[in-house]
Amino acid sequence: MIRRVACPALFLLLVFLFPFSSPAPLIYRPGEGWIYEQAGEGKKWQRTNAKDQLEVAEQALQESDYSAAARAARRVIKHWPLSDYAPRAQYILGRTYEGRRKDEKAFKEYQKVLEKYPKLSNYDEVMKRQYDITTRFLNGQWFKIWGYIPFFPSMDKTADMYAKIIKNGPYSEIAPDAQMNIGKAREKQSNYSLAVRAYEMAADRYHDRPQVAADALFKAGLAWNKQAKTSEYDQNVAAQAIATFTDFITLYPNDSRVPEASRLISALKSEQARGSFQVARFYEKGKRWEGALIYYNEVLVKDPESKLAGQARVRIDQLKKRTGRE
Repeated sequence: MIRRVACPALFLLLVFLFPFSSPAPLIYRPGEGWIYEQAGEGKKWQRTNAKDQLEVAEQALQESDYSAAARAARRVIKHWPLSDYAPRAQYILGRTYEGRRKDEKAFKEYQKVLEKYPKLSNYDEVMKRQYDITTRFLNGQWFKIWGYIPFFPSMDKTADMYAKIIKNGPYSEIAPDAQMNIGKAREKQSNYSLAVRAYEMAADRYHDRPQVAADALFKAGLAWNKQAKTSEYDQNVAAQAIATFTDFITLYPNDSRVPEASRLISALKSEQARGSFQVARFYEKGKRWEGALIYYNEVLVKDPESKLAGQARVRIDQLKKRTGRE
């Protein structure tokens, strides 16, 4: 029994006392993570100053060797965080994630660049890269678990990413499109109230850009219209849609979408009249004549030329005779 225990113990002792080489060991470096590195390779990519280390990262990025570029960039950030080369290294790190299609991680690394180094020379380019990443998610790309496993699309996360882009540069060239895309993301969720809020914010914030403001106001009306179709008896939603389209026609009378806005207003008024007619019928069946008269009259106000208006006039005459009213 003693010999059985002693032999393995002796073997382990020899292993620790006499080190041996491995052709390709896994090495962990704080701030750089686990690295699969050939023997002697560390000397090939490691440099003793930030400038030379950044050049290694740049060269690896040009060669699409994203693993080596990330390794070198992290070393610059860790060992020389206050150097003039750290912002570029942080940017390269984001590029390596984007190159490997780890878009969410790339977005976060780009965000670090913009937050830590607001005077970055290619600030607008980094924002544009964030915008392109977020638009891929808007168009259906899935977010990944742990950066590897595609799991689900998320319009909440997509809207939050656009919001960060706007915060980074509220009056940049891409900010209006980012704000409008928040509205699109909310519409994909069928959350029309949040979509309207996003479009109205775009119309208000970028009122000095007529094309953006007109597009935002029109799409806000469309979002109200979509919500109205899901709200059988919610007359307020239809009224909001009508008011928004009316503002659009008033402010942008030469816009090519004015005829469509006018058509939608007519359709909404017809829908309002239909709702009022149904409510009037409900009151009439309950023998609540005064309420029925009120809602039949609303049909005449909202859509006086419709077939329902003709039916409402007949019902009004009959109810007046029933109640003895003139």
